[in-house]
Amino acid sequence: MAQRKGLVDLTVLALLTMQPSHPYELHRFIIDTHKDYITGLPRSLYHAVERLAGDELIVPAATGREGRRPERTVYEITDEGREELITRLRRLLEQPDPDRRAFVAAISLIGCLPLPEAQRALRTRAATLEGTLAGMEGHIKAMRDSGLPEILMLEVECEQALHAAELAWIRNLLDRLDQGELAWTSTIEG
Repeated sequence: MAQRKGLVDLTVLALLTMQPSHPYELHRFIIDTHKDYITGLPRSLYHAVERLAGDELIVPAATGREGRRPERTVYEITDEGREELITRLRRLLEQPDPDRRAFVAAISLIGCLPLPEAQRALRTRAATLEGTLAGMEGHIKAMRDSGLPEILMLEVECEQALHAAELAWIRNLLDRLDQGELAWTSTIEG
């Protein structure tokens, strides 16, 4: 549960790097861009805004009303909020987690980082995955050598395949970034 809250908070910070917004605008953007790793909308979003404002990572920029609509507070990210965003996003990109939604969220928001920092984080993750795969290969070999029936190793093989697929995807993404195939406009200067 704490991970999900963290992803909502992270997404709010990232979206506020683009422009100051009120929570309803953030909610619409999350829905429209299919950020499906966020659950419990709109309540989770409003709680995240309250937490981030309480921690002074975002601050009210303006309050206004259009016609008969309720009054809305527009928030903007603070310098501390930008630092927090960079730190948390970098960590999610660098460190594999059994909950793959964290990586999907980090990839969804990767454009918030300057390109060299994003590439560095992805290379760190790739190196970690390479080490994990080498360890898994040794583990699988030891299990086979012990005579353990293969049916009891399927979950390890499944995890190995998932890690290998992620590593291949990251390597491909890094190649595309290195070759300038993806337009990159970071919302945070590095």
